[in-house]
Amino acid sequence: MHATTVAVDLAKSVFQLAVADASWKVIESHRLTRGQFERWFQNRDVGLVVMEACGSAHHRARWLNGLGIAVKLLPAAYIRAYVKRNKTDAADACALLEAARASDIVPVRVKSIEQQALQGLHRTRSLWMSTRTSRINALRGFCREFGLVVPQGARTGIEVISRMLADPNSPVPGLIRGSMKLLVEEIRLLEARIAQLERELSEVAKHSPACTTLLSIPGVGLLTATAMVAATGGQVSHFKDARHFASWFGLTPREFSSGNSRVLGRISKRGDRYLRMLLTHGARSVLRAASTARTVGRSLDGLRTWATAVQARTNHNKAACALANKMARICYATLRDATPYGQPAPRQQRKIERLAFAVAA
Repeated sequence: MHATTVAVDLAKSVFQLAVADASWKVIESHRLTRGQFERWFQNRDVGLVVMEACGSAHHRARWLNGLGIAVKLLPAAYIRAYVKRNKTDAADACALLEAARASDIVPVRVKSIEQQALQGLHRTRSLWMSTRTSRINALRGFCREFGLVVPQGARTGIEVISRMLADPNSPVPGLIRGSMKLLVEEIRLLEARIAQLERELSEVAKHSPACTTLLSIPGVGLLTATAMVAATGGQVSHFKDARHFASWFGLTPREFSSGNSRVLGRISKRGDRYLRMLLTHGARSVLRAASTARTVGRSLDGLRTWATAVQARTNHNKAACALANKMARICYATLRDATPYGQPAPRQQRKIERLAFAVAA
């Protein structure tokens, strides 16, 4: 225990502080503005600051570390159980002090500026992809109302809709034709922006040894590699083992146990949802490629043989989750040992030069 421990309930403009002594007894409580908050720490001798791992927490942690103050970021989901009675800023700050005493709560590592910038690129791409999907769905709905059938596939559908709008004899009314053309132009613009962002991610991957190592794993592409490096910093030493790493993505089964009864259910779906989605999609692509290779008589490596065997005795979705779990453990091993996967993917350079929208490039 440090001589002075301060729990901070972060906010946009007002910060609640609870100051505890060496016996974890609250001796001071302050409610400060942003300017007062910064001046308070510059004028006090503080040993440890406890905060929730929420918005702006990593920025504040880096700033406090620059002042020589140790910072402990706690997962926000675990703090609520320590709040007494009504939820207030003061109660939240006191709950942080109680949670900091729990030895089983693992603190969140403070992310660097580069990690958060890389995560920002991924969030921006996800937002653009979501907007693109909503625009495509809107165009499909409009066409359906006028008796036009658009084939499946985003890229094929947009090409067909563009030809319909360019045809003056198509059933699309002139009143909405202009707005639909603007939607198509917006989709093209989003695709160009996404392609440019992926080129930036490719440059990051080329200069990151951790990304290069991860790209050697089957099913791990540019997005998964850069997202994992952004989340972990390319270091996994703070994880106990490979299973702990896989559980961090929510890919391990939930357990319901009592006495001699032990039941393993579906995956927990806790942790980083974005990375879990990328790993699952990568596992699906590996399963599909393995099934195709087996159909044409090509030999499979150990990982793909195991995955297809799991698929044969269960179903496709369970096999995809099991393979995603195994891929996460392989990622842990490669990052821990700083060595590529035992059987490198033959098209690793193609992964780095990935472009989702080559036409827009």
